[in-house]
Amino acid sequence: MRWSRGWREAAVFVVLYETYGTIRSHIHPPAGPAVRHAEDLIRLERALGLYQEGRLQRAFIDHTTVLQFWNIYYGTVHFVVPVLALWLLWRRRPERYSRARTVLLVMCFVSLVVFALYPLAPPRYMPARYGFVDTAARWGGLGPLDSGSMRDTNPFAAMPSLHIGWSVWCAWVLVPLLSRRWAKVLAAVYPLVTLTAIVVTANHWILDAAGGVAAFWSALALVTVGSRFKRRGRGGEQRIEGHDRRILRQRRSSGRPRSTIPVVPRRILRHVLRLATTPSGH
Repeated sequence: MRWSRGWREAAVFVVLYETYGTIRSHIHPPAGPAVRHAEDLIRLERALGLYQEGRLQRAFIDHTTVLQFWNIYYGTVHFVVPVLALWLLWRRRPERYSRARTVLLVMCFVSLVVFALYPLAPPRYMPARYGFVDTAARWGGLGPLDSGSMRDTNPFAAMPSLHIGWSVWCAWVLVPLLSRRWAKVLAAVYPLVTLTAIVVTANHWILDAAGGVAAFWSALALVTVGSRFKRRGRGGEQRIEGHDRRILRQRRSSGRPRSTIPVVPRRILRHVLRLATTPSGH
């Protein structure tokens, strides 16, 4: 029975994720606004002291094997770890599974709104004067993203970074779920490793990572609020049902005939009977 429910759950999840992917693939923003938004973001990062993407990429640019590793990480681990987290949650903490799965999906659909309203060019699509290298185009290695239906058809969906949003979600799921300390540490640092991957490969800006964290917390807040409203609704239904049961009991009891003769205390009744049975003249 549990396996059959698991397959149904997997099928529903795949359908919803494919729906997200289909909607994302139909968002085709023009390049002009996406590049202008990126230039605005660069100015903001400079003001905050965060414009370090070029420096970080140049630190790795002469190490082809390392960059190929980061390309494979970017295109593969991003999909493998969430699936593993969902499977472990289903097996070990099924009572947490539904909420965690919903948070992941809500995060995806919340991000779709931002993709549509705020197209943003990643560093690798910026003009050459910015000095970024498209490591996937030069060395390849994006794993499943290199071909087939996994190819990214919306290159200007940089904000928020779902690589970061998903990795934070994975840490949120896995840290309390895993028992070994080393495994907890790996889960906790996973978002930081992913941040390195998205910046070194020039797929995202540093502020995109902040957007990914915000997407996760927004989804978690929406799911939490929705759960509270649902519980309140169930509580209201239970109160109404209890009120209805009380009314029915009162109606049933009111249908029984009740005596209208007042209750006479036993002592007074004995005294009256004694007077009634005592012969006169005594």
